[in-house]
Amino acid sequence: MAPMQRNWDIFCRVIDNYGDIGVCWRLACQLVREHGFRVRLWVDEPHALAAICPPIDPALAAQHHNGVDIYHWTANFLEPTAADVVIEAFACELPNNYVLAMAASERKPRWINLEYLTAEPWAASCHGLASPHPTLALTKYFYFPGFAAATGGLLREANLIETCQGFEDHQAAHDGLDISLFCYESAPVGKLIELLAASKLPIRCHLPPGKPLTAVSACLGGNGPWQVGALSITPIPFLPQDEFDQLLRRCDINFVRGEDSLVRAIWAGKPMVWQIYEQDDQAHLAKLLAFLDDYTRAMQPALAAAVKAMFIAWNTGDGLHNALPTFIALREEIAEAHKNWGKKLVDRSDLASNLVKFCANEI
Repeated sequence: MAPMQRNWDIFCRVIDNYGDIGVCWRLACQLVREHGFRVRLWVDEPHALAAICPPIDPALAAQHHNGVDIYHWTANFLEPTAADVVIEAFACELPNNYVLAMAASERKPRWINLEYLTAEPWAASCHGLASPHPTLALTKYFYFPGFAAATGGLLREANLIETCQGFEDHQAAHDGLDISLFCYESAPVGKLIELLAASKLPIRCHLPPGKPLTAVSACLGGNGPWQVGALSITPIPFLPQDEFDQLLRRCDINFVRGEDSLVRAIWAGKPMVWQIYEQDDQAHLAKLLAFLDDYTRAMQPALAAAVKAMFIAWNTGDGLHNALPTFIALREEIAEAHKNWGKKLVDRSDLASNLVKFCANEI
């Protein structure tokens, strides 16, 4: 990349709890650590960043951590000097005075709209498309993370796969099952508890705070811990990103939600069940099916059917009684298929590296 493109700005509005800032924080840290760039992260809800990175002080207007300059993005946004590369995360809309500063720059910044992750086929055809500004001499480019080779790929640090493999090699054998439950309140948590409680295996459920704890508390009362039949449910504190990644690697089955935890569950190499972010028009189900088509394509038909049934039951609330026992019984085969699918993704370049190359080119 040319020296003129060493400075990056990432703008993030916290819409869905911690997923948006989770993606932006991982990207910012990777751009600094692996690519040597100067990165400013502008976030409108610093307390959300502090939850996944405890050294952050949400009361500060500006601070520095992990090589990243972090700024509280407020309504009284002061016009700064525009960076060489500007990431507008998830269509968050840049401040107007910042856009004007971009337009006034002698060398126009690379302006990237980092989109949400989707496996839908149209994402590959839209990846990299240009959108000229209607009145200013600026062009914004749509950048789609994805599972297909023609998309921007997935966030993955350089040493992540080796770390995951090393963790698995040294993981001690244990009785029963460990499950992480990171979900939205709309998940069929009551039915899940009922089914897990009737298991012949002891099951330990690790329950993060927020929506997962609220959902379980609504079913069982109190704030835990709880013992229901074979199932023990233990609330855990909100974990920094690295510790959450370790939890996913340690558990036998991971229930995850949104985008950031989905990608980390993929790299963890364990059977997972994904709850996609719900949309009023049910468009999320089409996105879920597109993901399942890719995820299960190389699986044997019976295994693919079991995985699809479990994901659909968890996202719709229908059919969990049959889907969950089958999923648990096939967990070793699912784990193997999951790892094989993940190896295909590892063979491709990661999102941050692809993004750097994209911006380095004369677009």
